[in-house]
Amino acid sequence: MTETTRLSWRQKLERFVESPLFLNTIIGIILFNAFTLGLETYPIETPWIANALPVIDSIIVGIFVVELTLKLIAYGPRFFRSGWNWFDLIIVSISLVPDAGAFSVLRAMRILRVFRLFSIMPDMRKVIEALMKAIPGMGAILAVLSLIFYVSAVMGTKLFGESNPMFETLGGSAFTLFQVMTLESWSMDVARPTMEAYPFAWLFFVVFIVLTTFAVLNMFIAVIVDSLQSKHFDEEEERAAKSEADAQADRDVVHAELTEIRDELKALREALEKR
Repeated sequence: MTETTRLSWRQKLERFVESPLFLNTIIGIILFNAFTLGLETYPIETPWIANALPVIDSIIVGIFVVELTLKLIAYGPRFFRSGWNWFDLIIVSISLVPDAGAFSVLRAMRILRVFRLFSIMPDMRKVIEALMKAIPGMGAILAVLSLIFYVSAVMGTKLFGESNPMFETLGGSAFTLFQVMTLESWSMDVARPTMEAYPFAWLFFVVFIVLTTFAVLNMFIAVIVDSLQSKHFDEEEERAAKSEADAQADRDVVHAELTEIRDELKALREALEKR
């Protein structure tokens, strides 16, 4: 088999694994697997269903192994250059480890296969890539939020710890303030009972909510939205650059053809003049 034949065969296989039919089939299998794994959480009294679920799971894992094998053959070394391929490989490898004994926890981790939708569906993949791009900015905001939490927890413990059991310890104060930040029953369960002993405690809670819920958490949203917009603009620029490159390539082809025609006409005219 010649090198040209091998490349042609590999290209055909690559087109197959990237075809909509193949991708949609894998998406359907992932969704069906999510359904069967969820079904295992219910007490199943029908024997044939209980016996069929492990067999179905094994068949699905086999399909995923075949899928990754085809991609590995089609892409060759390029397979390992994609972080999403590594993600798929790790998820499927976890499914191949026997879920018995010390590895029994892996039985619950089988549901992680559903996350493979991130690598297959382009729109979901864009969202995850944008979130990963936003991590540095989110890390700085998280550091600010952690500092505010620590200072507020220390203050809450010292101010309200004597009369309110929710603020007796630093850890308890931090957890209580987390509830306040989420606005989950913060007024009736936390603020008002505290204000019975400390009437001016409302000032502490109002300032904390303004700093965390309304300010810092909105910064998280702003960073994520900015990352999504940046991802969108980068893709638009890439498409525009690719379109311009394709247009330039077409112009070069047309120019080369016109030059060739002109040379042929010139040669024909010279030949006629010599006669």
